[in-house]
Amino acid sequence: MTDRTSPTGAPWRNFYGRRHGKTLKESQRRYLEEDLAALSPGPVSWEDNPRRQPLDMAARFGGKPVWLEIGFGGGEHMVHQAALHPEVEIIGCEPFINGVAMLLGKIRRAGVGNLAVYPGDVRDLFDVLPDASISRAFLLYPDPWPKKRHHRRRFVTPEHLEPLARVMRPGAIFRVATDIPDYVRQALQQVPRHGFEWLAEGPEDWRRPWEDWLPTRYEQKALREGRTPHYLTFRRR
Repeated sequence: MTDRTSPTGAPWRNFYGRRHGKTLKESQRRYLEEDLAALSPGPVSWEDNPRRQPLDMAARFGGKPVWLEIGFGGGEHMVHQAALHPEVEIIGCEPFINGVAMLLGKIRRAGVGNLAVYPGDVRDLFDVLPDASISRAFLLYPDPWPKKRHHRRRFVTPEHLEPLARVMRPGAIFRVATDIPDYVRQALQQVPRHGFEWLAEGPEDWRRPWEDWLPTRYEQKALREGRTPHYLTFRRR
């Protein structure tokens, strides 16, 4: 993170991923127009919340535990978790608008109501999440940024892990799934440095998926291409 600011007062944060892909279908544009605003977790963007006031989690989520999925891709895992755990609320953060549109279609079809969606950079969401407000977090098949000079763009760096640790409750679980061995290496090196402990006691603890796991399309692609998934479970100290 840098101390430079944009004309609106927002930190000047470099963003390296894609925000748009192929042309949206008419139905997907309709989902964005009709559904997205109602699913907002609250005033997150700098335009809506320039003073960076913390979100009122009790008012928005009714006192339920709140989980966070960072980069939900097409949204299949997030909808699955929402249907499986109606006792919690889940915020999904995804800057790729095509993925957001896919999620909104899945929400309509599944009829789940315990979801919130922020279509932007998770660092902006971290700015306004209160301390110790998240009870579980997911980072599933994040962009691997395979070139060594790009490793600083990965999520498992201090710029992301420090605010993640701040917003997670003591004892909260942080799940990471990836098929990239070097991403595993960096996660095991960096995540424990930022207030988490790795819970594995043996190889099966990172080779076997979680009991409530739903394979994502990214995992299915990895398996087709011969890569091995890793499932890392951390706990906030």
